[in-house]
Amino acid sequence: MSEVNNAGPYTVTDGPFAGWLTWSRGADPFETHVGPFYFRKHTSGEIEAVFTPETHHCNGGGMIHGGMLMTFADFCLFAIAFDALGDDRALTVSCNSEFLGAAKPGTLIRGSGQVTRAAKSLIFVQGTLAQEGAPVLAFSGILKKLRLNLT
Repeated sequence: MSEVNNAGPYTVTDGPFAGWLTWSRGADPFETHVGPFYFRKHTSGEIEAVFTPETHHCNGGGMIHGGMLMTFADFCLFAIAFDALGDDRALTVSCNSEFLGAAKPGTLIRGSGQVTRAAKSLIFVQGTLAQEGAPVLAFSGILKKLRLNLT
C-alpha cells in the first residue's frame, strides 16, 4: 500500500512544467526518487498527469519498466482523485493494471482518467497512460481516505 503525505502539492515555478502541481519535493520520498511526476487540472475539470521517462526507468529490453508505469499509475490515482480527497490523507487499497503497449525513454507519458465513485471513505478511479497518443497501460484503483486525529 502507498500513502501520500498531506503536506499538499506545490506549484512548480520554473522549467518546462511551470504551473503544474507535484508532490515530488519530499512529501513522498519514493516518488521524489523515481520521478518527478506532475499534474494539472484543465478548465474542463479533467486532470492530466505527466512524467518524462529516462533510460534509468528502462528494463533490460530498453523499454520503460512495467514497475515504473505502475508507480506512475499509482501517482495518477491520487492526482485524479485530488478534488475528491480534499484535505484527507489516503492510501492505495487496490491498484490494477493492464499493459497495452511498450513505452520508450525520452518521450512524455501522460496519465488521465476519472473518479468513477467517491463514497464516504473510498474513492474509485480508472485511467490510462499513453505515450504519443498510444495507450501503454490501463489502470484502476481504490483509495481509502484516512482521518487522522492530530491532537
